[in-house]
Amino acid sequence: MPKPLPQKLIESLRGVAGFEEEPFLNIHQSGEQVTSIRYNPAKISAVQIDAHVFPAGKPKAEMAERQVENAGDEKGNETPVDALPTQNPIAWCATGRYLSQRPSFTLDPYLHAGAYYVQEASSMFVDHVIKFLYQEKAHPERVLDLCAAPGGKSTLLATRLPDSFIVSNEVIKNRVTILAENMSKWGCSNAAVTHNDPADFKRLPGYFDLLVVDAPCSGSGLFRKDERAIDEWSEENVAHCSLRQQRILADVLPSLKTGGHLIYSTCSYSVAEDEAICDWLVNEMGLQSVSIRVDPSWGIVKTLSPECQVPGYRFYPDKIKGEGFFLACFQQLKEVEEKEYYHGKLAQLSKTETQLVNYWLNTPDHFQLFKQKETIIALPAKWKNEFATVQSALHVRKGGVAIGTIKGKDLVPHHEFALSGLLHNNIPVIEFDETQAVRYLKRQDIAVDSGLRGWALATFENLALGWMKLLGNRVNNYYPTEWRILKP
Repeated sequence: MPKPLPQKLIESLRGVAGFEEEPFLNIHQSGEQVTSIRYNPAKISAVQIDAHVFPAGKPKAEMAERQVENAGDEKGNETPVDALPTQNPIAWCATGRYLSQRPSFTLDPYLHAGAYYVQEASSMFVDHVIKFLYQEKAHPERVLDLCAAPGGKSTLLATRLPDSFIVSNEVIKNRVTILAENMSKWGCSNAAVTHNDPADFKRLPGYFDLLVVDAPCSGSGLFRKDERAIDEWSEENVAHCSLRQQRILADVLPSLKTGGHLIYSTCSYSVAEDEAICDWLVNEMGLQSVSIRVDPSWGIVKTLSPECQVPGYRFYPDKIKGEGFFLACFQQLKEVEEKEYYHGKLAQLSKTETQLVNYWLNTPDHFQLFKQKETIIALPAKWKNEFATVQSALHVRKGGVAIGTIKGKDLVPHHEFALSGLLHNNIPVIEFDETQAVRYLKRQDIAVDSGLRGWALATFENLALGWMKLLGNRVNNYYPTEWRILKP
């Protein structure tokens, strides 16, 4: 039986817009689990993802934590081996899909190829908000996802805003690794992954057109998915989270330019972390609230904050198919002093190195090539100054796409390059069946009888998986050791 919810939480929600105690308690006691994904339109079509057969089976509890985080949240209920999940669209996100059952994501080559991301359906509402905000105006040039790991909203931003420069930040060191991995799998060339405290962004005053702050919270909206959160919840923790959210926002807001937007969200039901923060943003930070048009049939509850009547959007699992979530949107109208930024210098390639790399690229004229230590990076040319600016002010973990390193007269390609979609069609491709693909992703030996020698791209159903080197009678598997499937 699911654990009972904290009584203090229930008492605090009585009278909050949209809260109905009995249905709310019933849905939490039902044991129902909702599984959803968001597909990558840069790699796969809606028709392809809807036709994809997800692997059945129960994920093992002992699977490594890295694999758990990388798959979004690789916990789940038992799925019969002969049961195959089907997909249904998510109303507020065109690329979102509900699955009828939870599959074993870890053994699915589509996941490792970056064809989809396992993401909670309610949080995909950010897609609708951005679509609404910029439907009649130019897309934001510079975007910051402040609390980005493991990468759900950052990959969503990369899809929704392909012509923007995205800074995807995470303050917790071990979570930055997961964030960088997921951004690489998604094939993001227009993004930089940073590892900074929110206060560090004061070095970039008035820089960003859009801030997305999915703030750390008490986690009550995720009680159905993670019962540990029930044990950790307390009124003291809610109060602590509310103060931390204010600190985070106060630190980062100087980087929002005049006219720029803030999207603030939590996975908490508590007013102190939701509507009260909205009032604080208006009263103390001088922001103006923005109302988002929402289809009434979606079941999302529009709320108004107690003091300033700021519109917010609550997701209750008894009203929508998803978990608890809160979102509100704001605009910076006061004058923010911007400065002329020092772009810094990017280490250039020699003419010979550039010619060698260009042979591998499908559209070399669209990219700026530069070096970070020995690794060659490709970045959309129009964002070279933005990347240099961010690199001069922040700790950058990765940016653009790592192409590889040059050894002698040859390029040793980087795994990111394989997943990026930037490859020229002159690169040899070896198409695997599912069994071969899983062996490859486990970094096991692969037999290939192609008659080819040299570097080749391993693919499954035309989705790139990574590199291998063909050596006549044997094959070297170059799938990254730290990314390999550990599940038997």
